[in-house]
Amino acid sequence: MVVGMLRLDLAVFGSTSLKDKRRAIRSLKDRLASRFNASVAEVDGLDSHQRAVLGVALVANDAAFVHGCLDKMVDFARMDREAHLVKHEKQTWDW
Repeated sequence: MVVGMLRLDLAVFGSTSLKDKRRAIRSLKDRLASRFNASVAEVDGLDSHQRAVLGVALVANDAAFVHGCLDKMVDFARMDREAHLVKHEKQTWDW
């Protein structure tokens, strides 16, 4: 079993309220979860209007698959129009 974890630090420059930010972040969360069959949650920056941190978890039986999916998720987040990827961290565990 291989567990992959991804932390995405995002900036939402166009938001002027928490409602604007949460709309943009919810859209990205839902698209990541459905496209990559991963668990996604907002884990930090909850009260900030223009900052969010998403945590992503993925479990599979092949390390190459997990690494590939994490890389694709980073690329997917980079292409988002409303949330700009500031930095990311990846980590995997082989159990």
